[in-house]
Amino acid sequence: MTGLRRLLINSTSSRAYLSGFKSNLSLDKLYPTSRLDITTIPKAPESKNGTFSGYIPMDKIQVNYVRSGGPGGQNVNCVSTKTEIRFHLASADWIPEPIRVKLVERVKNQISKEGYFIVKSERTRSQQLNLADTLDKLRNLIHSAAQSLVIPEVSPETLERQRRLRERAARERLREKRGHSMTKQGRQSPTLDS
Repeated sequence: MTGLRRLLINSTSSRAYLSGFKSNLSLDKLYPTSRLDITTIPKAPESKNGTFSGYIPMDKIQVNYVRSGGPGGQNVNCVSTKTEIRFHLASADWIPEPIRVKLVERVKNQISKEGYFIVKSERTRSQQLNLADTLDKLRNLIHSAAQSLVIPEVSPETLERQRRLRERAARERLREKRGHSMTKQGRQSPTLDS
């Protein structure tokens, strides 16, 4: 048991045990099914049938903070707030293979020579908010790549309606063409045939 975990457990349980009082608003009563253990890393959710679950494992990506450009006064010169996350796209097993291939096609300009995909953000003056923004950008890119893989099914009624609209447009075009031809014929001078 780690020192921090032991300290957390001992400090909360000894105070409650010594006093004998437990509030109706205590965490174990508000959240009876929760483990109330902040030291364990949650398991990654399983992706169902080749879709991206939205979970980005922080241990598989590299996070770098660098100096940000733009306005911000002396804060820009003192604090590294620009966030840059990178990971090796070819070996990212947390992204399903078909989505990974589509993502490589879409963002080939953002992939380094070594195969690392880089996402940056310097939107705010806070490291945490910029990190959240980069993770959100990455999640949106992956979801949009996944959406482009899905081909919507077209119902037979829709196909029939599209066919009728095409035929109607062709008839209208030919009618206008005939009318234009008749106008031009009306402008010609009469010919004298003997």
